[in-house]
Amino acid sequence: MDTTTLPKSSLLFQSSRYRRIITFFSALIMHIIWWDLLISRIPILGYSARRTRPARHRRWAARFRLLAVEMGGVMIKLGQFLSSRVDVLPKEITDELKGLQDEVPAVPWTEIERIFQEDLGNPAQYFAHVETKPVAAASLGQAHRAWLLPKNEDEAYGDPVIIKVQRPNIEQMVSTDLAALALVARVLMRYPPIRRRADAPALLEEFAGTLWEELDYESEAGNAERFARIHADNQRIIIPAVYRDILTNRVLVLENVETIKMADVAALINHGIDPKEVAEVMLDAYFKQVFEEGFFHADPHPGNLFVLPEESWEGAPGTRPFKIIFVDFGMVGEIPSL
Repeated sequence: MDTTTLPKSSLLFQSSRYRRIITFFSALIMHIIWWDLLISRIPILGYSARRTRPARHRRWAARFRLLAVEMGGVMIKLGQFLSSRVDVLPKEITDELKGLQDEVPAVPWTEIERIFQEDLGNPAQYFAHVETKPVAAASLGQAHRAWLLPKNEDEAYGDPVIIKVQRPNIEQMVSTDLAALALVARVLMRYPPIRRRADAPALLEEFAGTLWEELDYESEAGNAERFARIHADNQRIIIPAVYRDILTNRVLVLENVETIKMADVAALINHGIDPKEVAEVMLDAYFKQVFEEGFFHADPHPGNLFVLPEESWEGAPGTRPFKIIFVDFGMVGEIPSL
């Protein structure tokens, strides 16, 4: 990104973010050097250093979580990414970072509306009503419930939809944060225990690629439509429709398909649905995506998977028919043909 075209306030904002990231990770690296490279090799003190290591890991993970929530954007996404890397990081760190999925602060509707207006004009041209409180706030954007303008004059509202809009200045934040993290990754590779377990620059490159893909809502719309074609012959899978007439790189409008979250096992059972059958249908869907199509949904966390019970049903508990709904298609995986 050409920083010479940015206003001075924006450059100061980026510089401040860069310094905060470098400062935090510099302190963390110095802590590692002091405790794990120096103190751990001293008799008696070394035993104490090893014994207190899990607690120190938890404290640093908690500090990072607080920093991520305050800074938002990439730092929250990084925490969510690291929380899944149980192959690289100790359990006490990944456990501490798991809560970041639910700690993303929302952006006021006035700021979200400004981005919508910049890309598409007045929301009233498209929607009869928009809920200003977001239904979900994510690291890169947030979602609001809305209702389209009615097709008939005797109706107050049209179809229910979800509006996804990117956070303000998110591209600048991503560029700045990734530049700072690239420096941190290079320094981490000088630490033998990390170098032996993981290639930090390669992991960051993978992480960065995923971030930029998620920031392209036009690409996400195409992914959703591709998944709809993949599962077109499966009556038990629902992919929300895309409203292409209200689509830009920063604004995406999808059919509202909110229902029971797949992770809410108690709710599934209360609605007469067998969670084991849900797992089987989900597994079949992924088998088709991975082994037949080579294109799969790569972000199957609880907020992106829903289960819709059939409306009319009379039967024994655990026999109610249902459909699985996928949402959020910014992160996908593609398996190249051999």
